[in-house]
Amino acid sequence: MEHELGIWLVRAEAEALGERLQQQLGGDLLRPWLVTEIAPLEQFRRVFGCYRQWLLIMATGIAVRYVDGLLQDKRSDPCVVTVDEAARYAIALLGGHEGGANRLAQRVANTVGAIPVVTTATEARKPLVLGIGCRRDVSEEAIEAAVRQALGDASLDLVREVATVSVKANEPGLLAFCERYQLPLRVIALQQISDRPWVSEPSEWVRENLGVDGVCEPAALIACPRGRLAVPKTTLNGVAVAVVLDSWTPWV
Repeated sequence: MEHELGIWLVRAEAEALGERLQQQLGGDLLRPWLVTEIAPLEQFRRVFGCYRQWLLIMATGIAVRYVDGLLQDKRSDPCVVTVDEAARYAIALLGGHEGGANRLAQRVANTVGAIPVVTTATEARKPLVLGIGCRRDVSEEAIEAAVRQALGDASLDLVREVATVSVKANEPGLLAFCERYQLPLRVIALQQISDRPWVSEPSEWVRENLGVDGVCEPAALIACPRGRLAVPKTTLNGVAVAVVLDSWTPWV
């Protein structure tokens, strides 16, 4: 029987991290040290095909050795995401598009505040990051209208990801917009935005409600730290959008 997500711990020291990820993402938390009669690597080989997605809490070098010899076809192999024990990076290692590793890496990153590492060519050639802030219960249509206003003549196809503040992580209209256009949503902690208050025009409303001067500009710049602010904050019907252009693109 095939299961959805397996979370594999290589060391007991990562158990707290594994439990937090399981609480948010679901799946099975696998602790190989509990089975003393079978080596951990052999245990993994026996169950590799039983899951559609794998989250390996270990160094990428160890992960490569774990999957060595197990892969058959990218259209049917489980996807693999690795995260280090300090939860700094969530790396889409295998099955980025076909298996859903890119999306899983984003979900892991949003759960623990890690940096998602996505290296598939399609995403690498998209130079724009959107920062979006919005009022509560703003519709998907309002968000799209504000985004298209900010983009001007630029296509949504050039957008790599959307960034917002943690308190907006479950905003229905924003989630629906991202889902419709298959845009990853990067969640930036409110404290990070407070520590990096890069805003061209402070908002009194945002300051009163969130305690920071703005959301869309700092969220986009944190998500793309080597980028530059191509379009400062624009607002429309309760939605604020900023556009950041990655400085390392074929067009720059």
